[in-house]
Amino acid sequence: MDALTLTTVYEILRQPLGRILPRVSAALGSLVPHAEAAELSTHCAHSPFKTTAGTDGPTASELAPLLAAGVPGAPWQGMATVGGREREIVAVTSHATRRGALLVLVREDGAAPAGPDALAVAQALWDLVTSHFDRFASEALPGALARSRAAADTRARVIAELTAAHTAALSGVLGVLRSRALDDTTARTTATDLAASALIEMRAAQRRDRALAEEPAQDAFERLAAELRPMLRHSPVRLELGAPDSDRSLAADVAHSARAVVRALLLVVLEQESVRRVHVGWQLTEHELRASVRDDGAGALAPCDLGAGTIRDRVDVLGGRLDTDIVPGWGSTVTAVIPLATPEAAVEAAHPLTGLGEREVEVLRHLALGHRNRRIAEELHISESTVKFHVANILNKLGVDSRGEAAALFHAAA
Repeated sequence: MDALTLTTVYEILRQPLGRILPRVSAALGSLVPHAEAAELSTHCAHSPFKTTAGTDGPTASELAPLLAAGVPGAPWQGMATVGGREREIVAVTSHATRRGALLVLVREDGAAPAGPDALAVAQALWDLVTSHFDRFASEALPGALARSRAAADTRARVIAELTAAHTAALSGVLGVLRSRALDDTTARTTATDLAASALIEMRAAQRRDRALAEEPAQDAFERLAAELRPMLRHSPVRLELGAPDSDRSLAADVAHSARAVVRALLLVVLEQESVRRVHVGWQLTEHELRASVRDDGAGALAPCDLGAGTIRDRVDVLGGRLDTDIVPGWGSTVTAVIPLATPEAAVEAAHPLTGLGEREVEVLRHLALGHRNRRIAEELHISESTVKFHVANILNKLGVDSRGEAAALFHAAA
């Protein structure tokens, strides 16, 4: 990546996730000149599709087939339908995230093909960025998890409402067009076909959205198993795995959080010298995921060993709980019970940062670093008066009186 400096890459990766795509586009602008950029990936359950273009730019449904057909490490350039018409594009695919991540650079019409060196740099940068995405998702930090879960819930409701409204409208059109009272057979048949096709496409779009925002429970558990086996490869402790007996799908943030919690619980359990066998299992009920870690140790695990600032926080932010069953001489069982649907009130109560907008979170992050208004304005490319406005809003929303108290809340949620 000689064409890009380490400073450039660092500046890209330090941005909030929602601001990374424009920085990637700018960094690649001289190597692969383009008018628009878009990404489709699974690291962000509530917003898998992002674009630098306006309403006439690429859409998620146009990028989905490109993601499915993409080959990691082999950028592709050619003609594709984006923004409703055929355009020259460069498509870069990475598999650092769960089901891949696609970067599309929309070229100007008639632009010369990008050279192999430029494509190699684009691939290397996108691999770094998507690895960064995957780290955020895998760590499932409580503050980010709360914001993601609340936004994902809102997004799912909006999609469901729009789908229901459009389905009702199109179903009504079909009912009219199928009426025998209409005598223009050709017009009725054609219109019926068009309406039926629209219904099929709408439902297909909903399935595509679910495929990006959700993960089959058995696939999610197999990913966890692949992460746990190396931890015990050279240990006398035997690992037993109990995969969920269900073909249901989990919201991506539930799956990420459950894996992070189980990994942390296993580390706590392995600190007991008497343990020789550990069973990790997931069980899905209608309303919740129960992720359990059971050992055959001395049954001396203390509640404080579970880490109030890490394991419990991850569970609390999803409105869940930790159940413990510790029997001296017989071992211990710790179960993380995670609801499949998030109660919004619980999320807001546990993490007040979820009430902040994206820009306010950025300003608060700088406050937490001890930066003054001038420094924040320079970093975010806004005026000092705008910074003051955001700070006032942050203090009001968080219900605190000082920048120091706001910073303390940020650190507590990070």
